[in-house]
Amino acid sequence: MNNTLRKQVNKEVTVTSMYFSSSRRQMQAFPKRIELEGTEYTFVESGFRYLVKKGQRLVELFDMTDGTNNYRLKFDNTERIWTLVGMNELPRAMA
Repeated sequence: MNNTLRKQVNKEVTVTSMYFSSSRRQMQAFPKRIELEGTEYTFVESGFRYLVKKGQRLVELFDMTDGTNNYRLKFDNTERIWTLVGMNELPRAMA
């Protein structure tokens, strides 16, 4: 994601739908739809997942897109909480 356009959000969200992707003989879950303050955001079925270890905690980061905006989500495995970390608009093509 382009950090210069990122809007910091850092708010808890509800994941209302998931999809699963198979890679290297392992099934991985990704968020498909989230709800934030009454608005739903639906992602295309492709994204990046990062595992980050913070001390004894394992945190998953997801970079997702809905075709218009990029989103970074965080899932805290210990607390079982989803957080929308930030979002930004995709660059527009020049005509």
